[in-house]
Amino acid sequence: MMGDLGARDATELAGMVASGQVTASELLDAALAAVAAHNPAINAVVLVQEDAARRAIAEGLPHGPFRGVPFLLKDLGCEAVDFPGHNGSRLLMNTQYARDSAIWERIRATGVVNFGRTTSPEGGVGAVTEAAVYGGPTRNPWNLDHTSGGSSGGAGAAVAAGIVAFAHGSDGGGSVRIPASSCGLFGFKSTRARLPDGPYSGEGWAGMAIDGFLTRSVRDTALMLDACEGPDLGAPYVAPPLAHGHAAAISRPPRRLRVALCDTTFTGEAIDPEVAQAVRDAGALLESLGHHVEPGRPRADVDMMMRAWTDIVGVGTALSIQKALGGRALTPDLVEGIGRSACAYAATLPPTRYLEAVGEIHAFGRQMAGYFAGGPDHAGPDILLSATLAEPPAKVGRYHHDRDDYVNYRVGPGGIFSYSPFCAVFNASGQPAASLPLGQSASGLPIGVHLAAAYGRDEELIALCAEIESAAPWAGRRAKMA
Repeated sequence: MMGDLGARDATELAGMVASGQVTASELLDAALAAVAAHNPAINAVVLVQEDAARRAIAEGLPHGPFRGVPFLLKDLGCEAVDFPGHNGSRLLMNTQYARDSAIWERIRATGVVNFGRTTSPEGGVGAVTEAAVYGGPTRNPWNLDHTSGGSSGGAGAAVAAGIVAFAHGSDGGGSVRIPASSCGLFGFKSTRARLPDGPYSGEGWAGMAIDGFLTRSVRDTALMLDACEGPDLGAPYVAPPLAHGHAAAISRPPRRLRVALCDTTFTGEAIDPEVAQAVRDAGALLESLGHHVEPGRPRADVDMMMRAWTDIVGVGTALSIQKALGGRALTPDLVEGIGRSACAYAATLPPTRYLEAVGEIHAFGRQMAGYFAGGPDHAGPDILLSATLAEPPAKVGRYHHDRDDYVNYRVGPGGIFSYSPFCAVFNASGQPAASLPLGQSASGLPIGVHLAAAYGRDEELIALCAEIESAAPWAGRRAKMA
């Protein structure tokens, strides 16, 4: 049964529960058996709370779209009373929450059976998941020598390994889309403020961070986004309203779209040849579907954006660490090297730099909006097509946090931004973006292709993703472990 169930997406599993073909308890049994079978190799699932899951089933699950389907929360944010967290850090081990976050309340209302958390890097700062608090790196089910990505790397690995059909993640610089690309999954980052942040934070990283999901199918993401979207009480700002919702949007193809294809970085540097070819192949697929595809890349100050992103995240990291320390010394047994060096770097910045960096991010968002809008002498694109990562998934250990060069780690030669030069652009601009599992390297590693749309055009983007999924299905392409 476990192998049969592991090939289905969450929507199909929920239908099986609803029709009586399988029970929520049987699905939970299968998920826990998969944890026992696969987690020792990948180190993705932590803080298992089987009793909480059994109790939720016994008390009666909400009658939502995913009633009875096993689920996992990322071990960073998504605060839940029944699910304490380490937040990727020894400093925050076994944090208990006094109340549920708004995003967890909405996820729970879908009827999922959450039974634990998935690994994340300390502070969510990184494109890999190798936090010391978990006793070792999280590995990619497709090839254990490679990373599953970050910061939602545990979620990506758990779904790719067949432990769960979908899982919660979050994305402040690509942290849903990078694991999606690395693990052969679908990952969607919504327009800024589409999902709630409260009550534990007003916004994440100056509005650049947002929750999301790692899924095998576009429809699972669409249904979950519809269940969770909308501001929570007291939200500082809200996303433009949806016309009909994500699920309605994927029920029919979008209009024929203008697509700008970029097979380099957004500043013109070459990327891995296999990855560039995957982008061009995606462009050819879109052309075959009747969309207009031509070369293009945004006219925007990407270098300025990344410097501002680095400073905002550095200050945010320092603030959270200093708050958690509560006067204790900042020592290596509590905080890893990248976190300690982020604190040291933040201390060198003038007190005005944070607001200056936020202003630069906002200016960059306007530049990107202008690119998509076009002008009197040229039409802007509806969609920007690129790679998700500049190369296939990195080897484990290449981007570990046991180092003291936060800025170089992010933007130095061979750093995270060179490896992932696409994703953070759309956290800064606030635009919706998605990674689709359309490519594969000669060595068998997944390659994600990235699509982004104008601010607020989530429905059009996810409709295009569904059209691509229908034309080039990826469901049958799975890690051998799964």
